Amino acid sequence: MPVNLSAPNPADLHPVPGVKLGVTMAGVRKANRRDLSVILLDEGSAVAGVFTKNRFCAAPVQVCREHLAAQADVRALLINTGNANAGTGEDGLIRARQSCIALARYLNLAPEQILPFSTGVIMETLPVDRIQAGLSAAIADAKPDNWAVAAEGIMTTDTLPKAYSRQVQIGGATVTITGISKGAGMIKPNMATMLGFLATDAKVAPGLLQALVTEAADASFNRITIDGDTSTNDSFVLIATRQAAHAEITDLNSAEAQTLRAALVAVSQQLAQAIVRDGEGATKFISITIEGGRDEAECAKAAYAIAHSPLVKTAFFASDPNLGRILAAVGYAGIDDLDQSLIDLHLDDVHVVTKGGRRPEYREEDGQRVMKQSEIGIRVGLNRGTATTTVWTCDLSHEYVTINADYRS
Repeated sequence: MPVNLSAPNPADLHPVPGVKLGVTMAGVRKANRRDLSVILLDEGSAVAGVFTKNRFCAAPVQVCREHLAAQADVRALLINTGNANAGTGEDGLIRARQSCIALARYLNLAPEQILPFSTGVIMETLPVDRIQAGLSAAIADAKPDNWAVAAEGIMTTDTLPKAYSRQVQIGGATVTITGISKGAGMIKPNMATMLGFLATDAKVAPGLLQALVTEAADASFNRITIDGDTSTNDSFVLIATRQAAHAEITDLNSAEAQTLRAALVAVSQQLAQAIVRDGEGATKFISITIEGGRDEAECAKAAYAIAHSPLVKTAFFASDPNLGRILAAVGYAGIDDLDQSLIDLHLDDVHVVTKGGRRPEYREEDGQRVMKQSEIGIRVGLNRGTATTTVWTCDLSHEYVTINADYRS
């Protein structure tokens, strides 16, 4: 069961002017499940994205990068689940491009105006004929209020769809931000199997979008991990239809840009945390904050060392306050001149370690009380600077092994 996560209420997801979403069952891998989606954009929209840094990246990632680099007027996104089209060589690239060509013909566009996305099993041939056959139904289904259905349509091992929405005031106008994401395993984005799509009608200069999507990813999807595996298909896309009734935002330092940036980050963080809460077999949601680092990078090293440790993650699953495992992870995080005599450790409100050793007042029953919670905070003080960062992760249970052992069956 997901950790304190429920399916989105469709009524809470605001349509974004200029965006329509359509979903159908194309039988990409399994029958009778929504697995093919289109996101259609009005003319004048701007799109930017960040993608996996896995060098074995999937064919659709390569094609997306090519189309965005060509600065084409992107008008549609095509998403399939069940097949990642990764590890498929030149044939995979051909099939990804064939999918774009097919949708472009339906919409009377150039293939470069289509961005393809795939998620699912790696190293299997993409059934492009099934995708092509399903396009007419997906397009016919496209409507502005289809965000909840689209969130379901991009799922793989997710147990729940993930979608969030909010509205803010910019320049006297209401601006909408709505997004969906998917992912539950093979999650340790390095961007730039997760997918995220975020749309807004903010009238923002197209040249600012890449900076905005990169900042949003760095504050959200690049701060989560379930199992430490970076997918071949990670993609996070920001769409701006530029239809809101306010003056164009042209300066990232302006008050209007700051308002938009904060809202984009907030929705992105909700989507990213939903992935962790729905982690394969997860029973606990864990926030790891590292304070007092010399820079943010070394804080992230320590946070991820804790978050990736199987010993730490299994201890949390068992509610076992074997907290020396956390100190060990900090020690091997790669901070070469770390002074262990300065380290502090808190488990929520329980002060466990001071000056590198067990605090005399610490009692194991206090640690166990926290470990039994479904949401837990770890706070480590390095006491060597002013930098800080937070990473979100989950525990590691028997169910994680079961899901991944049976994934292809």
